[in-house]
Amino acid sequence: MRKLACAFPIASLLIPVCIFAADFSGPVVSVLDGDTIEVLHNNHSERIRLNSIDCPEKGQAFGNRAKQATSALVFGKEVTLLTHSLDKYGRTIADILLPNGTNVNHALVKAGWCWWYRKYAPGDTVLEQLEKSARDGRKGL
Repeated sequence: MRKLACAFPIASLLIPVCIFAADFSGPVVSVLDGDTIEVLHNNHSERIRLNSIDCPEKGQAFGNRAKQATSALVFGKEVTLLTHSLDKYGRTIADILLPNGTNVNHALVKAGWCWWYRKYAPGDTVLEQLEKSARDGRKGL
């Protein structure tokens, strides 16, 4: 009986991690800026930070254009989130997929509306190549 009592608290600590790690789908209800959206999840809005990319902020050059590009891709659409973790502000960090399989994070870099976030994805050769291609093609930013 004593072993069971000890196991329960440990198991209960693991449950939130397992629940968080699950990917989920939902409609995009808000686009805050180019790399931050809100998705309806379990009847409440969850703030999502797009993984491995960095868009200019509101008030910076191209900040509004980056937000518009993100809005055009996702606002009001059902998306699937491939979740990674939480950032220091408590936002879920995720890759965003459209129903047709388009990776929104990649699409934004490819179109030149944001940068590959080297600090948080130093070995991401896909984003590196997409950013290089956008720069060479003088797209977006």
